[in-house]
Amino acid sequence: MPEAGATASKVAIDIGGTFTDIALATADGRIHQSKVSSTPDDPSRAVIEGVAQLLAELGLDPADVAEVMHGTTVGSNTILQRTGARTGLITTRGFRDVLEIGRIRMPDMFDLTWEKPRPLVPRRHRLEVTERIAADGSIVSPLDEGAVVDAGRALVADGIEAIAVVFLNSYRNPVHEQRAEALLREAIPGLLVTSSCAVLPEIKEYERTSTTVVNAYLLAAMQRYLQRLEKGLRGVGVTAPILVMTSNGGMLAAEAVCEKPVLAVASGPAGGVIGAARLGAARGDRDVIVFDMGGTTAKAVIVEDGRPTMTSEYEFRDGISTSSRFVKAGGYMLKVPAIDIAEVGAGGGSIAAIDKGGLLVVGPQSAGAIPGPACYGMGNDRPTVTDANVVLGFINPHGLAGGRLEIDKSLSEKAIADHLAAPLGLSIVDAAHGIRAVANANMARAVRAVTVERGRDPRDLVLMAFGGNGGVHAPDLARQLGIPKVIVPPLSGVFCSVGMLASDVEHIALATVVCRLDRLATAELAALQRGLAEEVDARLARDGYRPDRRVVAFEAELRHEGQASELTVALDGDDLEVLRERFADEYFKVYGYRDTTPVELMKLRAIGRGLRDNRLDFADMKIAPRAGTTAAASRAVSFARGEPAVPVPIVGRQALGSVPRPGPLIVEEFDATVVVPPDATVHCDAIGCIVVEIAA
Repeated sequence: MPEAGATASKVAIDIGGTFTDIALATADGRIHQSKVSSTPDDPSRAVIEGVAQLLAELGLDPADVAEVMHGTTVGSNTILQRTGARTGLITTRGFRDVLEIGRIRMPDMFDLTWEKPRPLVPRRHRLEVTERIAADGSIVSPLDEGAVVDAGRALVADGIEAIAVVFLNSYRNPVHEQRAEALLREAIPGLLVTSSCAVLPEIKEYERTSTTVVNAYLLAAMQRYLQRLEKGLRGVGVTAPILVMTSNGGMLAAEAVCEKPVLAVASGPAGGVIGAARLGAARGDRDVIVFDMGGTTAKAVIVEDGRPTMTSEYEFRDGISTSSRFVKAGGYMLKVPAIDIAEVGAGGGSIAAIDKGGLLVVGPQSAGAIPGPACYGMGNDRPTVTDANVVLGFINPHGLAGGRLEIDKSLSEKAIADHLAAPLGLSIVDAAHGIRAVANANMARAVRAVTVERGRDPRDLVLMAFGGNGGVHAPDLARQLGIPKVIVPPLSGVFCSVGMLASDVEHIALATVVCRLDRLATAELAALQRGLAEEVDARLARDGYRPDRRVVAFEAELRHEGQASELTVALDGDDLEVLRERFADEYFKVYGYRDTTPVELMKLRAIGRGLRDNRLDFADMKIAPRAGTTAAASRAVSFARGEPAVPVPIVGRQALGSVPRPGPLIVEEFDATVVVPPDATVHCDAIGCIVVEIAA
């Protein structure tokens, strides 16, 4: 990508369920921030208005913006709300029901109320054609081209907008899929078509079918959204190219994401994880639990040795969304490289209610940006986590986001009284503590999913918390899980956007191998690496990156012979014995024992990174000051049920020094609030992070 000019600025935007966060880096490296309410009816509207507003506020020329980086929830929201394109599937005869057969599992064998997720393609829209390719790539039965065109026309006549083409063993030989795609595009101009060989040329029929169907389902929504966003930004004078954050923490041009939207389903949280990994490395904390709590969800990720843990597959679903190898069939399988994120529907806007059994529950339903928590005064009368925090004194009772969003504490009190306190026979304060306790328990599940379930002990790690609500709940989570230290980074309320400023463009190429390591020649492995490296290097060159700004790394997916699940390890060079040892160590960490069964190399992946010019360096951050909403020197805060509220000093981050200061204390900023409980101390490090240490 060409070097940015001397006056160039870079803008990063993350759309959340409640707020749209904006971070802008000027040519001198100074970072400015803004928060605007999200616009769920058209997410691009908040982006366009927020960017225009911040540029005008800073007196910057929109034409001087060199890059627009974007994390979007369009993909995930489209799946959750079931608003994607009417999708059809054309597949090999005999494989019509792969989506429903799946892995023949259920997430909890004792849950008699569980219902299998409805396939995104109903059975009547899954049509079969005659063709067959063997496992070695040879053609057994030629493609019936007439049947492909007839199937496409029949689907379109029934209102289908997008078609996924998935044929058996196409990862070995894609010729039939490529021909079918060409036939459909020629016979039905304007039809959205996606083939599995273009999206996921990998073994495993169900995973490949599911991923390709999700890609087709998202095509129309993602294309409309990005085209609308580009047009809107141009309307306010921003002509810079748009880069979209992908699920694995890299960036891709908007045009590429329009063709493969499945790569960006977990787009939003990835920026914060990459930022946390790079900030942790700058601090000397290379092993970190990343905790991101916004208005709608809370996410957890583990970073080891400076790198986020990655997964090659995950299930997208309601409730808790995780790549757990032990819980399957609860959602839509996506077999794409992604940061290993556990996500729960517990954010500031999560609604608290009483279930049919009379128990207090929190989420996953959210009040979102509109109408938002009850205290926003926009029509919602049901209590949320934010309302509980307002009542207890953790959050400013008058306004958020520098006073841009006025709030009314009395509305929070009324919502909790009407819907929880009175029915349960509790005081308003006790009910508010109950909301926090349930929300914290939900979020602890997410942290355990990426630590304990992965064989890692959370007590050996630090907790890096961000998001608008991360600093409010992280100390309680740390105490609950035995974590000794909480790190709250600068600009924590917009940190997912800040992390994008530290990200690189990434392209991935993959080869399916399926060969035992003891039968694989080093020369074979080297040849595979060479071919994949040339592929991603060529893509980076087309993006405009100079040779000295292009880097290629390799990952291998391995398993013990006869097993169904793979583990991913880094591959440096072509030493097969080193690869075997890394796999054995990772296998022991995850499963707790060592297996002597032969090891198979299933897949080889090349990751090409285009190193962006002037990428954010966390060791040398320059942050433009911004006024918070602090209007009082102190306020009463209730830290525990049954204990009286105590007056707590309210300060800004700049009031903290390197000498630890005892709690209780509340640090209030434009973008976020950090709560320091009575049994903790707080100080600022050299980078500007708030460090909260919890008493043992």
